[in-house]
Amino acid sequence: MKYSSHLSLASFCAALILSGCATKGEEYQANVFKAGQVNQAQEVKTIEIMMIQEAKIEVDNAEAKKQAQVIGGILGAVGGGVGTSLATKNNGLATAGGVVGGSAAGAAVGSLVSDKALVAGVNLTYKDSSGKIMNSAQVGRLCEYKQGTAMVISSQANETRIQPNNPSGCTKG
Repeated sequence: MKYSSHLSLASFCAALILSGCATKGEEYQANVFKAGQVNQAQEVKTIEIMMIQEAKIEVDNAEAKKQAQVIGGILGAVGGGVGTSLATKNNGLATAGGVVGGSAAGAAVGSLVSDKALVAGVNLTYKDSSGKIMNSAQVGRLCEYKQGTAMVISSQANETRIQPNNPSGCTKG
């Protein structure tokens, strides 16, 4: 009976590692600014959003993968040490082996986290001030945008940070 509760704990920890470390991609949203962009003049243009489609954006998840490996190693070491200690009636050498084995197993579980992740995005087709029809993919949700006037902030060449133009669109009420 002891072993099944340890397996449940291990399964819970593995699920926690795999689900809790995925990036949400929030740092890539158009309305998120890096410290160096704050209090800086940035070029602004207005556009007319013509079409909004759902998209998936692939973002870097390498940092979350590293965190999952570290957390997995720690949880595995604790679980392996406790489990082996209980199973061998506190045999120190066996417990140490359980810690090492559990750590390796936990880190391996953490390695299952991908270094890339898909996050919610939108594909925006718009008309610029010259009448040219353009397209830009943005990290965000459909409800944050609507057809009509929107603002584009550019801090670097070829960057189109189309700001959400539907501020209360995601609230249900």
